[in-house]
Amino acid sequence: MEYRRAAIPALVGGVLLTALLWWAGESANALRLPGTSGALGGRVAAEFERWLTPWSYDPPNSVRFGTGVIGEIGEPAGADGSRYLSLYETALQIRFAAVFAFFVPGALLLIRRLPPVNGRTSAALLWAWGLVAGMLAVTVSAPWLIASSGHGSYRFLPQLASAMAAGRQIVVLTALVAAVATVLVARVVTKGDEPLPRRHVPARSARLAATVGTAVVALSLVVLSYQSVAAALQTSFTGGGLFAEPGDLLRQWLLLGAWTSPAGAPLGDWLLYRAVDVFLLALLWWALRVLPGLLTRATVPAMAVGTVCATVLALLASQVVRVVLDGSSLRWDLMYLSAGIGGGVPAALLWGLIGGAAAAVTLRATAGGSEDTDAPAPVRTPAGSGTAPQRS
Repeated sequence: MEYRRAAIPALVGGVLLTALLWWAGESANALRLPGTSGALGGRVAAEFERWLTPWSYDPPNSVRFGTGVIGEIGEPAGADGSRYLSLYETALQIRFAAVFAFFVPGALLLIRRLPPVNGRTSAALLWAWGLVAGMLAVTVSAPWLIASSGHGSYRFLPQLASAMAAGRQIVVLTALVAAVATVLVARVVTKGDEPLPRRHVPARSARLAATVGTAVVALSLVVLSYQSVAAALQTSFTGGGLFAEPGDLLRQWLLLGAWTSPAGAPLGDWLLYRAVDVFLLALLWWALRVLPGLLTRATVPAMAVGTVCATVLALLASQVVRVVLDGSSLRWDLMYLSAGIGGGVPAALLWGLIGGAAAAVTLRATAGGSEDTDAPAPVRTPAGSGTAPQRS
């Protein structure tokens, strides 16, 4: 698919994702109404409000305090309160613009390299990329949001780590809707086109590339996520001044999970929870095994973005399995799900990019060079037709 045609569904998906997040943020005020609390229950309404607040233009009390809305007692610096409100509004403007700016390039690459012939596969990868775009948008806008609270110079890096983990629950839902819409528009745009030829990927090369990419992700999930190693990472780098205490931020970007030795817990339960990690890696390996054959060209950017999406999807699946294993009651499932769903996306982005690049390099090295890996499978033509197979 040409870039100008692939840009249409990518732009539609970006606009829809941004609009849905804006609509969700504007709906946060409705959850504060007495009737809503009575219908949903106080705890559920409060949980939904926590989901939507990071995307709402309605500032929290900590920001609104300096504007004189609450009162004059303790009001900081009088008219300076309006500056904090302005900073908060700027943070939200950057956040929504960044969602669109991060989603469109990734969606464009995925649609270009993975045409929506199999809509479910394309939609799943685009869904995962929507989560990544939301996380990046929250991250780049967090400094303005932290400054609007009036204490941006205090423990800035831990505040940044906390801010970048907010608002991910609602992105899980809105990104799914945007991904489905993107695939539907892409199918309309490509309707009537000839199906693009698929590359021939040797099975041995695909398995080796998948193993290398999965091993990179396993370094985070198995080694760095072990309690003693994670504790060393969090406490070894202290620094000073504004960028002191980077441990919380390092945990966000380096750790895909958390686990300890079976101390004080039955060995069977411990092994069951470690089986969830094995399930994550097995799902990722299978995705990386089939990904090169689905792409029109297994370039390094396409493999890197595809591996990021596969890692996010495997992470989400493992989080759902953990909820099932915990056996929490239906009453508290929403609370428990919201606490863990969508977590680990920063680490999935970092290690997915590294693992995808390593898998792409391995695939090219073992498949005999770029000529063999980029060439499509031969197309049979009738004898004497004189028609040569076309390249993608």
